Amino acid sequence: MKRPLQVRAFWDDDAKVWVAESDDVPGLATEAESVDQLVAKLKTLIPELLSENGLPTSEDIPFRLLSEIEVASCWSKP
Repeated sequence: MKRPLQVRAFWDDDAKVWVAESDDVPGLATEAESVDQLVAKLKTLIPELLSENGLPTSEDIPFRLLSEIEVASCWSKP
């Protein structure tokens, strides 16, 4: 089995979108309003970018989406 490509996703709180980048996929930088929309875009963009960069592609290109979000909690004394 091929090693999945690593794609990083993070929440851009200013733009209110999820952003994806990858060192494994040259030129990959995209955004979407939800993680599901982001995954759908990545399924199309990853093969296109690999092909444009002269890298081998196949029907199935596994990728791992590693997401990160920073949150703060508010604690109230009971």
